[in-house]
Amino acid sequence: MSDLRSHRLRSDRLRSHRLTAPVQTMADAADHLLAVQAQDFLAGRWALGARTRGEVTLSAVDRLFARGRLVRAWTMRGTLHIVPARDLRWVLSVTADRQRQQAAGRHRDLGIDAETMDAARRALRPALADGGCTRAEAFARFESVGIDPSGQRGIHLLFALTVGGEICQGPITGGDGRAREQRFVAVEEWVRESAAPDDPLAELFVRYIDGHGPAGVRDFAWWSGLTLTAAREAAERAQGRVREVDAGTYAARRASRRTLDDSTVFALPAFDEYYISYADRSAVCALQNLDAVGPGKNGMVRPTIIESGQVIGTWAHAAATRGAAPELFDARESTEPLASALARFAHFVEN
Repeated sequence: MSDLRSHRLRSDRLRSHRLTAPVQTMADAADHLLAVQAQDFLAGRWALGARTRGEVTLSAVDRLFARGRLVRAWTMRGTLHIVPARDLRWVLSVTADRQRQQAAGRHRDLGIDAETMDAARRALRPALADGGCTRAEAFARFESVGIDPSGQRGIHLLFALTVGGEICQGPITGGDGRAREQRFVAVEEWVRESAAPDDPLAELFVRYIDGHGPAGVRDFAWWSGLTLTAAREAAERAQGRVREVDAGTYAARRASRRTLDDSTVFALPAFDEYYISYADRSAVCALQNLDAVGPGKNGMVRPTIIESGQVIGTWAHAAATRGAAPELFDARESTEPLASALARFAHFVEN
């Protein structure tokens, strides 16, 4: 890809990700991106903050969970994502079967069958009827009916119930802002409003392109966890709702208005969508630096420093709140923009 095309691609993605065209509220950011990877819960919440105007705080995004506006669930690739509550059911209608297929072997190894699932449902029912339960409380209930939750059995049972549309992670409880955890709640009771797009598969493709484009079918297949065949079908069914800007590359029909320069420095969290949600990440990160960001052998993707749409270094969530400097791939004359970006994260966490 030529330097000019790479620059244009990064510029357009910065805007579609709402980094250079930030939204008014963190709820708006969640609506726009649809699904934000949040295996690291703090990272997922900061991903919303990084795309929102003005001063943003962790307590403000936590209130969105308390009000039932946002939930967290295994929506794709067997990975936890933050999604608007109203979109949970239709997203799972597209991605659930694929996730079950991918988890089937592991579930056989763990002895998770229909009988075990029924016992797990019965064990959780009283807690779900009484406002939900934390993961530890769920595991204790599994043990009370003879299900050993160790060896990942407990978390896979919660995964299976979530993918089946029965439970999700909702209100946040306990600890301080960074360490607090969510309660598992019954979707039927907690999710009060549900969107119902006419064509969920096409809708998933359109929403991905709106929040991540320009991108191609292979990128969508990676992000959604669907097969390449299903991804191609999604693109075909979405024709007319997205723009084909290059052969096999799509963008939103309407671009958001840019309010920040492309050169703005951003401190993006671990697993941020700007980096993780594409099959090929070399457009935003030099090949020699990909290993420094990840995914590494442990599956981690480090927080990144972005300048002019490119990854110029990495940082750490905990270290940033102590004023620690990021690890840059190359020296910079001025560190003030970096310090400002990291200070915004520190303010978010501490308020």
